[in-house]
Amino acid sequence: MEDTERQFLLTAAWMFMRHGRGDRASAVCEALCEDDPRDGVAAAAYAELLLGGGDAGRALELLRSADFPPELGHAQAVLETRALRLLGRVPEARSRWNRYLESRKGADRKWIRR
Repeated sequence: MEDTERQFLLTAAWMFMRHGRGDRASAVCEALCEDDPRDGVAAAAYAELLLGGGDAGRALELLRSADFPPELGHAQAVLETRALRLLGRVPEARSRWNRYLESRKGADRKWIRR
């Protein structure tokens, strides 16, 4: 699938969500992830939909198998932290978020707790 086709389908999924059709948005995102399981953009969109539906385990699996571009590092950290929290893995969620903060701000910041 070409980049323009992928972008069109991601836009369509976003439009479906905006108009209350999460089922259609999920179908589009799932198809994109099946076509290219490493696509971090599609994985982030689908993970958000899965988390909204309470399927944190599937969302975490999807997030950890995708390649995220640097500009989506924040989204990946937030989504993984949410998934871990929903799964009840609070210490791991805290650790994941702190790793993200350290990568962005440095470990010497006092507001980052270990």
